[in-house]
Amino acid sequence: QVQLTETGGGLVQTGDSLTVSCTASGRTFDSYIMAWFRQYPGKEREFVGAFTRGGAVSYSDAVKGRFTISRDNDKNSLDLQMNNLRPEDTAVYLCAATPYFSGIYNSRYNYLHWGQGIQVTVSP
Repeated sequence: QVQLTETGGGLVQTGDSLTVSCTASGRTFDSYIMAWFRQYPGKEREFVGAFTRGGAVSYSDAVKGRFTISRDNDKNSLDLQMNNLRPEDTAVYLCAATPYFSGIYNSRYNYLHWGQGIQVTVSP
């Protein structure tokens, strides 16, 4: 059974940095597309960034230049390093994975597996 587990969330101040991590278990994820989304209360999940099939990383405009995603296939892990955090980054951050390549990385509908999410709160 595939399981994704996020760790590392918490409360920080504006301008701080924070890294959240996702550890995958249940199978080998080398060939999986893996991504980060975030969700505001009462809103749909919003794309943050994803590792593309070619190995590059695609980011949303809202986080480009501030967030960095890295991947360690030996550890089945996906990290999201967040710099210069803003109050509007406050959300639940979720790790997502799928073995199927649709060519569309930023749609939540294209991901088969999800973590439970972890809260990141940025105070003004």
